[in-house]
Amino acid sequence: MKTANVQSSKLLKLIILALLGTISLLLFFVNFPLPFLPPYLKIDFSEVPALIAALIFSPMAGVFVEAIKNMLYLIVSGAGDPIGVTANFLAGVMFIVPVAVLYHKYKGVKSIISGLVSGTVIMAIGMSVLNYLVVLPAYAWFMGWGDMSSAAKWAAVSLGVLPFNIIKGIIVGMLFVPLFVKMRTWIEQKQSNLAA
Repeated sequence: MKTANVQSSKLLKLIILALLGTISLLLFFVNFPLPFLPPYLKIDFSEVPALIAALIFSPMAGVFVEAIKNMLYLIVSGAGDPIGVTANFLAGVMFIVPVAVLYHKYKGVKSIISGLVSGTVIMAIGMSVLNYLVVLPAYAWFMGWGDMSSAAKWAAVSLGVLPFNIIKGIIVGMLFVPLFVKMRTWIEQKQSNLAA
């Protein structure tokens, strides 16, 4: 009987994560550019379901939701752009993991705020370094542009990627804190119900 309960709990967890991944994909399509940044950098709220999964279960559950969102996006959009999808996945992971780690260690609203600040800083710096070293050169190769100069990469990072990720972290954080306050009891109930 206990084995059946454990299997049932694992199945329920998988269903919840798949559902949150699908919601994340839908939110990914509701995006908008910022007027002073390059138009390909768009703000969306697809990290919110991944954050909820990471808080209910574990940081890895949030990573799983990010993976589902990006795999579904590749399938649904038919986009032949694995570079952008990989970059989106890595940015999401850098953002949500610090929030989840701090929350599971300390609980409470303060740990969420600290996590969001840490996640924003890690995502902004991490994605700047990754774009400079890997993403932008990969795009240039993928599009047949030849090698990007260091000055061009530095301009793209300092004028686009870095401010974009800082602003995105702030906007998503400002949305998520009041959402967490409203959902805190529900999240804690789910944690205890799905603890098995």
